[in-house]
Formats: sequence, C-alpha cells, structure tokens
Amino acid sequence: MGSREWHTRENSSDRKGQKRKLEHQPRELERETAVLDADAIRREVNSHVDVLRTKFSWFEADRAAARRATHGLAELAKNEDVVGILVEGGVVPVLVKHLQAPPSIVESDDQKPYEHEVEKASAFALGLLAVKPEHQQLIVEAGGLPLLIDILKRHKSGSNSRAVTGVIRRAADAITNLAHENSSVKTRVRMEGGIPPLVELLGLIDAKVQRAAAGALRTLAFKNDENKKQIVDCNALPALILMLRSEDTAIHYEAVGVIGNLVHSSPNIKRKVLDAGALQPVIELLSSCCSESQREAALLLGQFAATDSDCKIHIVQRGAVPPLIEMLHSPDVQLREMSAFALGRLAQNSDNKCSMYYIQEKHNQAGIAHSGGLVPLLRLLDSRNGSLQHNAAFALYGLADNEDNVAAFIKVGALQKLQEGEFIVQATKDCVAKTLKRLEEKICDQSTSAKQQHDGAVALCKLAHKAMTLSSVDAAPPSPVSQVYLGEQYVNSSTLSDVTFLVQGKRFFAHRICLLASSDAFRAMFDGGYREKDARDIEIPNIRWEVFELMMRFIYTGSVEINLDVAQDLLRAADQYLLDGLKRLCECTIAQNVSNMYELSEAFHAVSLRQACILFILEQYDKLSIKPGHSAFMQHILPEIGNYFLRLLTKPNALN
Repeated sequence: MGSREWHTRENSSDRKGQKRKLEHQPRELERETAVLDADAIRREVNSHVDVLRTKFSWFEADRAAARRATHGLAELAKNEDVVGILVEGGVVPVLVKHLQAPPSIVESDDQKPYEHEVEKASAFALGLLAVKPEHQQLIVEAGGLPLLIDILKRHKSGSNSRAVTGVIRRAADAITNLAHENSSVKTRVRMEGGIPPLVELLGLIDAKVQRAAAGALRTLAFKNDENKKQIVDCNALPALILMLRSEDTAIHYEAVGVIGNLVHSSPNIKRKVLDAGALQPVIELLSSCCSESQREAALLLGQFAATDSDCKIHIVQRGAVPPLIEMLHSPDVQLREMSAFALGRLAQNSDNKCSMYYIQEKHNQAGIAHSGGLVPLLRLLDSRNGSLQHNAAFALYGLADNEDNVAAFIKVGALQKLQEGEFIVQATKDCVAKTLKRLEEKICDQSTSAKQQHDGAVALCKLAHKAMTLSSVDAAPPSPVSQVYLGEQYVNSSTLSDVTFLVQGKRFFAHRICLLASSDAFRAMFDGGYREKDARDIEIPNIRWEVFELMMRFIYTGSVEINLDVAQDLLRAADQYLLDGLKRLCECTIAQNVSNMYELSEAFHAVSLRQACILFILEQYDKLSIKPGHSAFMQHILPEIGNYFLRLLTKPNALN
C-alpha cells in the first residue's frame, strides 16, 4: 500500500494557459481579432503569406512589410477557430523562413531595420500554432526547431537589448509548446543542441527570459531521462536553486517545477538536487504568497521524502510541518491535496525497526499529530475528491504507526470517522482498514510505557464518558420502573403490611404490591412455586439488618444514601434480588476502592461496576500509578480495558 503516484507536470499551465502566456505582446498586437467570415480570413492569410514569400531582405521597406505580415498572422493565430485556415493557407513554411535574418549583401556595422522584430513575431505566431498538437510536427518538419534554437543563442552577441531578449523569450516559449506532450520533439530539442542555451538563459538578468527558459526546461525534463541528465550536466541546478529564492513569483514557480520534473523517478538526480542545497528554499516556498508555488513545493517535498529517511528527517527539522498543516485548511483543493501528499510521505516509517532513522521518524509522526495535523486530515476524509481523500487516509495510516498518537486519535473521534466514512476508491478503503487494524493493535498492546499509559488513560476516559452519556453500550441493564413507590412513611411500617421478613431475628414489615413491582426476584418469590408465596413470615438469611433496610428503602423510594461500609454487602444483596438500579448506586460508591471493587465486579457480574472501575482508573491515573501494587494491577486489568474499548469502538453508532 502506498500513496497515489503523483506526476509532476510538463509546464506550469495547461494548454490554454500556455496560449495566454504567449499572448503578452507589444501594443500594436493587443487589439481584438475582428470577427470575419472564412473567405475574408483566407484572403488576409494569402496576402500575408505572399508578402513573407517575397519580402525577405534587409531593405527597410521589405522588413517593414514582413513585420506587418508576421504580426498580422500572430493576431489571427490567437483565435483557435482560425488556426486551421492559417495552416491550410501555408503560413508554417513562411513563418519558419522568417525565424532567421535575411542574408546580408554587404557587411555593415550600421543598425539593421527592425532587427530581431520579424523573427520575434514569427516565433510568437508559431508558438500559438503549436498549441494544437497536430501542428507541432508540421513546424518541426518545416525546419523550425534548429532556427528557434539558434535564436536562443543571440544573447551571446553581447547585446541585451529589449529586442534581443524579446525574440529569445518568444523562441523559448515556442519550444515549450512544440515539445508539450511530444516525446519525439523533446528528444529532437536535445539532439539539436537546445538544452545548453536554455540552461545559459537561466542566468540572464531579464526575468521574462529566465521564466521562459525555465518553462522550456520544465517541459523537456518531463518523463525524459536523457534530457534530465543533460540539464543537470549543463550545471542548471545552481541557477535553478537561486531562482527558488527570487521575489518574482513566476520565476520561483517555474524553477520549482523544473526541479520537480528532474527528480521525479530519478533518485540519483534527487540526491544531486539535495546536495546542491535545494531543500531549504523549497521549504520556504511553502509560505509563499503564490499558491501555485506552495503547491509545487509541497509536491516536491513529497518526492524528496519518498524512500529517503534521512531527507524526511531533515524536512521536518527545517520547519516544513507547520506550513504544510496550515495548507490543509486552504480553500484551494489542489493545495490541500499536495500538502496531504507531502505529510503522508513524511508520516511513513521505516520497516526496519533497527534502522538508525526509525526513532527519529517516530518523532516526525508525533510532531505532525501534535502540531495539529490530525483534525484537518480527518476532515479531508469527507472530501468527494478521490485523490485528496486517499492522500489524507495515507497520512493517517502513517500517523497511526506511533503509539504516542493513539491517544490523540481517540480524543478527536478518529476511530469513528474511519469506521463510518464513505471512501471513493478501493485503495482508500484498504488504507483505512489497515489504519484501524494498527490502532486496534496499539490499544491492545500491553507493553506501553508509563507516558503512553497516561496519555491513553486520558483519551480513553474522555471517550468512555462520551459513550456512557450518549449510548447504552456495556452499561448494566436498566432498572425496572416501579409501578408502586409507597414512599418513606411505609418503610418497615405495619400499616397495610401483608408480609413480614425476619432479618437477624427482627421483623421487617413490607407490602407485596411494592415488592412485586420492584424486581423479577420478588415476582418469582410471590407469584411462582416457591414456599414463600403464601407465607406470612419470610426469613432472610445472610443479610445484615442495615443492609436489608437500605435495600427496602430503595424499593419504597427509588433512592438511598449508601456508605462505603455497607456498599459491598448492599451490592451483593442487590445482585441477589435483581435490583439493577440499586446495583448502579452501589457501583458508583464502591468504585473508589478500585482494585478490590474490580475483583468484586467480577465475582458478582457487575458490568457497570467494571466500567466504573475502568473510568476511575483512567481519571485518577496520575494518583493511582504511584501506589504500591499498581503496576501488577494494571497488568491484570489491561486485557479487560482493551476488550471493553474494542467492543465500544466497533459497535455501530456507539459514539454518535
């Protein structure tokens, strides 16, 4: 059993998000595309294509015409309904042609008209077309990929002008879209030498270029081991880790995404990333104002923690748990999902109890529970999102492995929640079943430490009080409701008396009607075939006068004050004459002498007395634990405590 596999994403946005990303453009491209009919669009496309086919030179008029044409096609490409017409009209080859500068007739140091501008608009338009997967291969086959990669290298000319950085950014964005979910293009980018310049661009001052380069690397690293290796070999990690600390949220979001894709299913790269110092800045992103970065950071920490005990310990020690728990309360479903995923990985313990990390991992589990993680994780079990529900269940499974957490589970009603929850997928149901099994084993464990006994006592006491208040589980049977309470004045009164008891040689006057209503024992005595049925005087052996008088007072009035001196004898009498209400009163009184009373409860089958003894032991654990003989007594009754609570916790609706 394990948490559901989380895959990092190729890029920070979905396909629509990629399109929005590419639509940041100069003012002249910000107008809305006019709604035109198909024929008008085809005419416009043909006009632009003709210009681009014929105007490929450094003459200013040609460059201006090419610039207008590429911008016009880019504007049309924003409309997804028009993209098909553009491709059919032959825009791909001419746009690819204009990714490169025209040949120079004469070498000149003079500034060239619209230098980089036409290439920029062409890359932008091709990036928009590449949003549709069916167009990616067309662009690659037309020779667009090596030209885009060449554009990435233009910063080496020494110019960091706005025009240069702009065209580089558009080229990186276009590569991102070309490679999206296209394994062959990802490989082609590497084979064409695209990864080294992208890594170099991470070090540029321009934030937009950094972001675009990181976005491309993120896509190229997704599920491509050779690309991952080359990105790391090109020394991308220092720049990416530096970007994690950027104040620009878009930059650290892309950087954490690249690192996430690099380490996914790559243990060797994960170790290199950690050795390069990524852990602390990733943990700091958990407190970012950018929810997307928080989400990616939580996912990455979950990947770091997988099968790496040393890293799990460091993640907790460096302060990741509090922000992860805070994220469990977020209204953002994905944020809750990722934080539950990370906590689930952190909560798992090594199978090898002899491992040097085992004890520290136990501390991790206790820290998550006692830092407030238990309650929000339980709340997530109510989610109708299957992944979110499963991640929460997996985290709870890990926390249940620690004896110190059992009391906390019981206090917050976790057992009931786990028993009664509605779980969407079978893997979650299996996980919950194993969690309950773990908790059952912990409750029944008789080898707990003094601290664990104390914590368990407090929690079990709270649980048992709730059960007693809200249900009848394991309580003594209810006392029959008397049909006749004659009242105090008729106790041992000869007035209307029709039966006399002889107790220790003294007469006690009574009334059959009251006795018949009090218990099955007296009904059998007077209505059955016993010799007392018709007797006027009935001898009561083995009961002291004061005990018998208290018992009769209870029968006549429904209540009685019980001193500890007579409580045991009165309990014996109440058990003999089936006076369950009186038994409960006796049990409450004598439970103070807990060890003797527990033995008494066994002798007289006083279920409520055993329950009262258990509650008293739990409530007064601190005081009782220092008394002589307590340890041996606890060993004697632990099985009964375990059995009692297991019965209690497995009864349907016991704690509703």
